[in-house]
Amino acid sequence: MTITAAIVGPGNIGTDLLTKLKRSKEIEVGYVVGVVESDGLARAREQGIKASADGVDWLLNQDPLPDLVFEATSAKAHLANAPRYAEAGVRAIDLTPAYLGPMVCPPVNLREHLDAPNISMITCGGQATIPMVHAVSRITPVPYAEIVASVASRGAGPGTRANIDEFTHVTSRAVAEVGGAEKGKAIIILNPVEPPMIMRDTVFCAISPEADRDAITASVHEMVAEVQHYVPGYTLRAEPQFDDPREDWDGNGRVALFLEVKGNGDYLPEYAGNLDIMTAAAVRVGELLA
Repeated sequence: MTITAAIVGPGNIGTDLLTKLKRSKEIEVGYVVGVVESDGLARAREQGIKASADGVDWLLNQDPLPDLVFEATSAKAHLANAPRYAEAGVRAIDLTPAYLGPMVCPPVNLREHLDAPNISMITCGGQATIPMVHAVSRITPVPYAEIVASVASRGAGPGTRANIDEFTHVTSRAVAEVGGAEKGKAIIILNPVEPPMIMRDTVFCAISPEADRDAITASVHEMVAEVQHYVPGYTLRAEPQFDDPREDWDGNGRVALFLEVKGNGDYLPEYAGNLDIMTAAAVRVGELLA
């Protein structure tokens, strides 16, 4: 069965999302909504999609209403819009770090939240690194996990920059709550290097001295393959690197994982893997909800 969706926020993320959803057999985009006229709205109209710069007021006056809203605005905007979607009976997939609904990473915990009215897609760094933390934590306890997301400065638009504080807070929390670590920490780096760099992520997990390293390595490779089903450019740059236990690590050992996320090049450039993984993950969630 095909469901109808609206995209709220026709910026870079919203426009890339539209391009991906046009290939979907489960979701038909009926509306694209912004608050000012933009290239994203013009592109939507060119494709025969109803588009308006009159915001959520316009969307909620449409007949029929969409079954699903993809919100690609800002955390502040989603905090204001989410109660209105709920009142109208429209489910929301939130691509901002507002974190109103359960935090979801498709290969980790989506099936636990298929009935949720509002789903948080966490952050780009979360979508890239939480699968790896989970791959380790399902083999051995992870007392602490730290992720470092490095993205091209040119690939971080106004929305990404406006959400930087929320990014670190929400990603840190999700590394623990979704990834399975006892404690999480997240760091984002906007790198101005030219030509722009492809997204790189580093994941550090504290592990038990007795942890089965072969089992962790196998789990990591299995998870990478699962993410590649919807993000083909998601790759492990090297084999997991293990460090022996140290006293200043509370007697724990450590595994380090090094990732690259290359975008699919749908609307965004290939170096913008940080944005691409968010839109790809959101489409994955939407299709499984349909």
